[in-house]
Amino acid sequence: MPVFLLHSMKLLFTKPIPPNPAPSKIIPIISETLYIYLIGFHLAECDGLVGVSGDLDTGRLLSAYGQGIFPWFSRDGWFFWYAVAPRAVIVPESLHIGRSLAKTLRHKPYRVTVNRCFEKVIAHCANVPRPEQDGTWIEPAFQTAYLKLHHQGHAHSFECWLPDEQDEMQLAGGFYGVQIGCVFYGESMFALRPDASKIAFACAVPFLADLGVALIDCQQDTEHMRRFGSQLMDFADFQTALKDLNAKPLKRDIECGVVAENLLQKIGGED
Repeated sequence: MPVFLLHSMKLLFTKPIPPNPAPSKIIPIISETLYIYLIGFHLAECDGLVGVSGDLDTGRLLSAYGQGIFPWFSRDGWFFWYAVAPRAVIVPESLHIGRSLAKTLRHKPYRVTVNRCFEKVIAHCANVPRPEQDGTWIEPAFQTAYLKLHHQGHAHSFECWLPDEQDEMQLAGGFYGVQIGCVFYGESMFALRPDASKIAFACAVPFLADLGVALIDCQQDTEHMRRFGSQLMDFADFQTALKDLNAKPLKRDIECGVVAENLLQKIGGED
């Protein structure tokens, strides 16, 4: 198998920064036909880095997600693939909505949509500044790859629209992710206004559950996701769940439309 000699590096992303792999670890290069990974060894030896590739082929993306692997960043033309363990997940039935957010959902006008503007959502996720982070992992190659997945019906965006001063609905926040069978793999969020991404997520989870989604992959164990009820799952159990749930079809496809809305007064359409 071709290998990639990885030396210590420090990179900054819009996702939480992964641990630096140990110096001079041997990492497999994922060829055009190689969709199977040596996960166990690399979880233990390389801080979750399981391989590198020269592209983001959509077939490779779907194969990787189905095994709990995702591309985290690119450098010098190489894409770095990780499998984080243990894995932070949300079981939709265990979604937690805090008091403050529940009050916002009751008293604030909003509209949450799905797949209304995927390209705008991923662009916003790439462009929103993150504290103590320089640059973005969602480079143009990532945006192109996930847009292809979107056109194939495997990547979806959720948008939160809030009224402006003229009561016209404007895109205020949202997130996107990958869906395979009954699993939704969350990727990135953005918020241009307070609570916008939280509103989108709080409305999207029951919507996904109604379609048959049984597990939401949060990838990282973050305080933000813990507030929504995320829990840690052993990676072996996570892979077992993926093998079962990825093979199960949804009750119906995730199409374009309105997920939820709370219109306290008559407001304008989306821009």
